[in-house]
Amino acid sequence: MSNNIINGLNHLTRGAQLIVKPELRWFVFVPVMINIVLFVILTGILIDQFGLALTWLLDWIPGWLDFLAWILWLLFSAVLLLVYGYSFSVFTNIIAAPFYGILADRTEALLKGQGADPEPLSKMIPRTIGREMVKLWYFLIRGLAIVILTLFLSWIPLVNMIIPLIIFVWGAWTMAIQYVDYTADNHQLAFSNMRDRLASKKYSSIGFGGLVMVGTMIPLANIIILPIAVVGGTVFWIEELEDKVSLPSS
Repeated sequence: MSNNIINGLNHLTRGAQLIVKPELRWFVFVPVMINIVLFVILTGILIDQFGLALTWLLDWIPGWLDFLAWILWLLFSAVLLLVYGYSFSVFTNIIAAPFYGILADRTEALLKGQGADPEPLSKMIPRTIGREMVKLWYFLIRGLAIVILTLFLSWIPLVNMIIPLIIFVWGAWTMAIQYVDYTADNHQLAFSNMRDRLASKKYSSIGFGGLVMVGTMIPLANIIILPIAVVGGTVFWIEELEDKVSLPSS
């Protein structure tokens, strides 16, 4: 079966199983080192700013609404963790894009016997970084539209209850794009074409991307979840998105 949420979760699980293979282990080392450095920097900023921002939020609440403080604290913490996870993913992907491209190619070679056509680093590095800029622009423009939509819906009683669902689905979609695209880009498939293929497997995409998004929000887990997502995204590409016969799931 294909195109279901469980399939998306299985792709990431297989990524976790494959990442310890000797053929991939060394290609994970550099991205993980980059992730550790960014983890220390961004987590330090999060800890430093969380207390200040929370104090400002609680001071802003009128005294007669003190009973809502814990609800606002939970919502504020969830939003901050979402921003933290998303920022961690964005910064890491820009810096480590060439290494993730190589990891995706080695994963494809492990599963199929061969990866994409060989390409010199002098061409691959600027191409992969350029692709990250294309994705970042896509995320920014549409992310802004999502923010405007949620702000509008927040004023409509009952309807505003679907805002968390909208945010989750958007975040899952962006993560699916991000980590499936490394293999698509290795084959120099147009970004719009890759998105169309993902859209045709929207339930698998939400299952895969949703779990990746949750992983990026968890400190320490986010150090290793991104390389796993690259490998899992390659599995996703081969089994559901590539224009060839799917590999067996075992």
